[in-house]
Amino acid sequence: MMTARISTIVFGEVLVEEGTAGHAVGGAPFNVARHLAAFMAPPLMITRIGDDRNGAAVRAEFERFVIPESGLQVDPMEETGRAVAERQGAAHRFTLLPRQAYDFIDPQAAAASIAGGDHDFLYFGTLALREERSRLALAAVLENTQAKRFLDLNLRPGQATEPIVTKALTAADVVKVNEEELQALFQWYFQIGPDDAALSTEEVHAACRALMDRFSLEALIVTLGHRGSVYFGADGGYIATRDNPVPPFVIDTTGAGDAFSAIFMLGRARGWPLELILSRANEFAGAICAVTGAVPGDIGFYDKWVARWRQS
Repeated sequence: MMTARISTIVFGEVLVEEGTAGHAVGGAPFNVARHLAAFMAPPLMITRIGDDRNGAAVRAEFERFVIPESGLQVDPMEETGRAVAERQGAAHRFTLLPRQAYDFIDPQAAAASIAGGDHDFLYFGTLALREERSRLALAAVLENTQAKRFLDLNLRPGQATEPIVTKALTAADVVKVNEEELQALFQWYFQIGPDDAALSTEEVHAACRALMDRFSLEALIVTLGHRGSVYFGADGGYIATRDNPVPPFVIDTTGAGDAFSAIFMLGRARGWPLELILSRANEFAGAICAVTGAVPGDIGFYDKWVARWRQS
């Protein structure tokens, strides 16, 4: 029996969000991995969990989405990643705890897990790069694959320094950012601050091109929430995808960017035209905003998308 080719490597954190409504397994890389798996393109997920109850919950999600565990490491001492909700009046925010299992991904095991593979994409973010051990693990993976490097910046307050971001950008081929993250990059690399005069559209585009030149990027994607996204290609290409179906309602925008990333890589792996990839990524990200949580609780949610994209 032949096994399906695994076209994507996903590197980074898995964590359990402990909130007022119970526990949910999350983390941007794991959200991406689960979306890919639901579309019958299970990735190799390289991460590290603890030997604890939360780790068991993560394993259950691996099993539910049929994600191979060859890249899943278990730490005998550190606990599975946690994000703890703290109330602020009627709202709440999540605090990312330090020294979690995903901070200590083993470089040798990470490299061994991809040995002999032929992969199209390597997805990574910045949260799992906050500690040296996991930075070394990513470096080991980068050294052992020819896959395109897709960086979903996913900046979290206080979790990634400018040197870490610079190194991640230098390693990347394709970078996805939202508007707030793009502003942070403008401030770091071009000293364009939030209190400066607003840039014109032409000036924003020029700054995006300058970022691409600085880090030798093949593409830069800026997501704009309900306004769609824009794509800058190294060949001078520019695609603005704005005519997107509006979700009937918005429950939770958490995970929309992860959904976009997953569909972008899925489309590239399946050879969809670039304009179609971006359109579908925007539409699917919008649909995720209409469900509770970053990933649908019911895997049947994906059936209509599989059917629609097969027919079109």
